[in-house]
Amino acid sequence: MEPDAGPASPADAEWLASHRKWTRGWRSLAFSAVLLVYLVYVVSAVSQFSRGAGAVAGYAMLAAFAAAWLAIAGSPVSAARPGRFWALYGILVALFVAELPFARIATFVLCVYITIVTVLRLGVRAAPVVVALALAAILIPVAIPSWHDSLAATFAAVTPVAIPVAALATYGSGQVVNSYRALAEARAELARLAAENERFRIARDLHDLLGHSLTTITVKAGLARRLGEADPALALPEIAAVEALARRSLADVRAAVANYRDVTLAGELATGRELLRAAGIAADLPRAVDMVDPAHQELFGWVVREGFTNIVRHAHASSCAVRLAASSVEIVDDGIGGAAGPGSGLAGLRERVAAAGGVVEAGPLEPAGWRLRASLAPAGAA
Repeated sequence: MEPDAGPASPADAEWLASHRKWTRGWRSLAFSAVLLVYLVYVVSAVSQFSRGAGAVAGYAMLAAFAAAWLAIAGSPVSAARPGRFWALYGILVALFVAELPFARIATFVLCVYITIVTVLRLGVRAAPVVVALALAAILIPVAIPSWHDSLAATFAAVTPVAIPVAALATYGSGQVVNSYRALAEARAELARLAAENERFRIARDLHDLLGHSLTTITVKAGLARRLGEADPALALPEIAAVEALARRSLADVRAAVANYRDVTLAGELATGRELLRAAGIAADLPRAVDMVDPAHQELFGWVVREGFTNIVRHAHASSCAVRLAASSVEIVDDGIGGAAGPGSGLAGLRERVAAAGGVVEAGPLEPAGWRLRASLAPAGAA
């Protein structure tokens, strides 16, 4: 009797599975059928006030009402197609009206069932219908003197109260279920977004880690090959460095997947010095990093790593320099552009810096060269 639920997070899967069981198939039909037990009062009234063909007609219409009720309430009401729902709803109302001469005031028990499906379909908008049904249960019996007997008096007192009570109970239970389902769906969406963000993080980290490491390995391997042709003994340290870097790259990949990254500004400057030396690029690098705010050093390490990688891969530069400040880092070179091509990793770098509340500037210098600058608000600034 409730709409289908959306995808669930693992924590809510059990509840949503149970919810689906009770809102579709035989379970929902069985629950709706149990509610029909109150039709026994209408059956009793038909046996009291109708005889012969009239009684048969009264029972037949009750059976038809029960079938229509099961057809409309035995599946998610709010998710049912409008045409089907309102056709069955019209049948319920027509059978209620047709049953009045046979069961008299007891027929208003049927209004309770009509109230339930109305509230399930319309929610708060069902209020006018509920009020109209309750008033009809009060006024119509008063207007027909032949209905004034002891049994009729009992139904006249109970039914007008049962209609709004049923409406409130249906609306309240529906709100509780809908609220929990909305919570479960929100948790599922958060879980999906968290998984998506984690995929983006791993992709970004692998690009930054492997782009730098593989560039360094390529440059050092090329240097080792050139040295090997002239003096194999000189090539051995470079080959050993390539091996060590490959092992460290493997450890970096595992750390990135595990969300543990040991990136430091000092370490990236030291590694970058070797990378630039091997690539034949003169480097003017700071010897100390203590002027940089400690809160920014890891992030600036990523900036330096990306800058050096792009210089070696794209810039065709002969020299570069790094300038540090408490809340900024700037890398300049005399090449043609250290961020050329869609695979430069600048997009991922911008995401990192933006997440820390900073900005990245990258562009050509006049008359020649390229500048990459990342700046952040000073630690403790509002």
